[in-house]
Amino acid sequence: MMQTGMERVNNLFNNKMARKTLLKIRVPLFLAALVLLVPNIKPNLFLWGFLVTLFGSLFQSWCFGALDKNKSLAIQGPYAFVRNPMYLGRFFLLFGCLLLVGNMWLLAVFALFYYFYMVNRVKREEVHLIGVFGEKYRAYCREVNRFLPNFGGAHTENIRFFKWGLFRQNHGYWNFLAVLASYSVFCLFTFVIPSIS
Repeated sequence: MMQTGMERVNNLFNNKMARKTLLKIRVPLFLAALVLLVPNIKPNLFLWGFLVTLFGSLFQSWCFGALDKNKSLAIQGPYAFVRNPMYLGRFFLLFGCLLLVGNMWLLAVFALFYYFYMVNRVKREEVHLIGVFGEKYRAYCREVNRFLPNFGGAHTENIRFFKWGLFRQNHGYWNFLAVLASYSVFCLFTFVIPSIS
């Protein structure tokens, strides 16, 4: 049976060998991306990129403070109105960084790549979560949308939930510090060093 183009793309994003390889080289890839990004930052887009990244990082931080991974079903905080808020936060975090370059093609390619990454990763996670939480997770899936927020859902009374202990347990501070460190480097090379030379 012949595969469609969409099936081929999904198979690529679900290939275990490719995923393992990317996981192993993610730090060098991140550093290479920084090296390529820094000289191409547009100073007039710096504030906008920072604000979008900050929004994504704060949203992700909220997720870290509401998630007790594989121990209890997350239905509070951002998980009260969308099942996969962590991926939405990460999208905005990375989109803001790429926005600094001001290249619409780069943003479009990233959005398309991230879509396939997110959809395929979430499908694999849902299988895992059904195995861990069973019918409780299935009921949650019926009540809360996968990606589009539902602000009138069944769990919205839990929306203000955040625990510092969970934030620390999930290493949310490293994520936030990495964003601040990256933007410090961006600022240094975009504004400070050019003003000295």
